[in-house]
Parts: sequence; structure tokens; C-alpha cells
Amino acid sequence: MYTTPELPELLKLIDDRSSAFRAAVQSAPDLEAEVAGCPGWTLMVLARHLGGVQRRWAAIVAAGPADEPPAGTWQTAAESAPEEREALLDWLAESTRQLVDALREAGPDRGCWTWWGDTQSPETSGAVARHQVQEAAVHTYDAQLAAGVAEPPALPTEAAIDGVEEFNTTCGTTETPWPHEPATLDVHVTEGHSWRLTLSADGSKVRQLSDADAGSEATAFIRGTASDVVLACYDRIPMDQLELGGDVSVVERLRAWDF
Repeated sequence: MYTTPELPELLKLIDDRSSAFRAAVQSAPDLEAEVAGCPGWTLMVLARHLGGVQRRWAAIVAAGPADEPPAGTWQTAAESAPEEREALLDWLAESTRQLVDALREAGPDRGCWTWWGDTQSPETSGAVARHQVQEAAVHTYDAQLAAGVAEPPALPTEAAIDGVEEFNTTCGTTETPWPHEPATLDVHVTEGHSWRLTLSADGSKVRQLSDADAGSEATAFIRGTASDVVLACYDRIPMDQLELGGDVSVVERLRAWDF
């Protein structure tokens, strides 16, 4: 069975992907290069975004349990980003330091405001850390493509495997009733892990598949490397680059579901 990384490992992954992001920014011939995964954005805008997001979540985690986030937005946090490249790199490093320090100080179980409400992800600093690994990992992929330095695998394996589960629990589960016929969708990664989404009048729930589920077929399935599954979930690559099976209309309805 897959086990979620502990907080120290999540912090290492945030730091690693943020360092790789800065390396891409440093090596890019032009900070005005377009970012394919974020239409209308340049690499400079992406850098300001990631730094602003990290500073924003650092403040949210530091504030502790709350019904509302502290004043401000990631955009206002990003306004302090300098335009000169070396100064920007220092600002990005400080953004990551603020986030990692806030998460380390809070520990994995401290409550804080989050935007994911009625999902299976808890409203804790540990859940924020998991999501911030994916924020840094996917945007590093964006930056590397824009800078022309992307190399396979697009996402490191450990970050990608956790990203599959994290995406499903945070972005794919809800108590909002599924507006179609009940269905199940299995998500298989070639690294050896699988999850099942159950879609019904009770909403969307996800769980890991085990040996006891052998022979229990889902309505539909998707299969690919963990990296490709995460990138498809975040619309960085087309879903049809994965292996799709069963009633693939379930996948299409799920992606179109605005809950």
C-alpha cells in the first residue's frame, strides 16, 4: 500500500523542486519566454506567481486555525518581486524559506484555513505541504519547458506518485452529488499503485486499491506513469496521452464537472 511521505520528506521535496525552479529561471535566455502550461503568462509572471503563492501559504500556515485566510492574496505577495534576475532568484529563495519554515514550525497536524473545504484532504499544515509539493513540481515543469531545459522524467517519481493521490483527494473529492449515473474510475500508475474514485449521489470519494479488489472492475480506468498522470490532471498534457479504458465518457464527465 502507498504511504504518504512524512512532513520532513515533503519539506525536502518542496525545497528540491523550488531549487530546480530557480535553476530554470537562472538558465532561461529570456524571462519573457511564454509558459505553455499557463496561457498568457511569461516566465517572469510564473516566477512572481510561485513566490507569491509560497509567501501566501507561509502566512496562512503561521496564522493557525481560522475560518478565513489572513488579509492579502498571492498577487499582493508577488508585488514585492524584483525584476532583475539575480535579485528575483534571491526573492524566490526567500519565498521558499518562509514556506518551509512556517510548515516546519507548525508541524503536520496543526489546523489552518484551506480552500479545499469538503474534500478528503484535511485542513492542516501537512495537507498544505503536500499540495505545495505539487505546486512547485508542476510549475518547475512549466519553467523548464519555457527555459528549454526540460528533461525526463518531467516530475520526480516520489513527488509524482504522491501527486496522483494528492490531486484526487484535494481536487477530485467532494460531498456534492455526482450529477450522472453512479460510476467508478480506477487510476493506475505504472510504478505499482492504484486508486479508485467512486462517483455517486454521495459525491466523489477516493481510496487506494488493494489485493482484495482484484477482479473488481471499474466503470473506466486511466493508466500511465505517475508523472504523466499528474501532468494530465493539471492539463499540462492531453488526457489521451494516457491509456484509457472502459467507459471513457466517465473521464470526460468528471473533467467537465464543476463542483
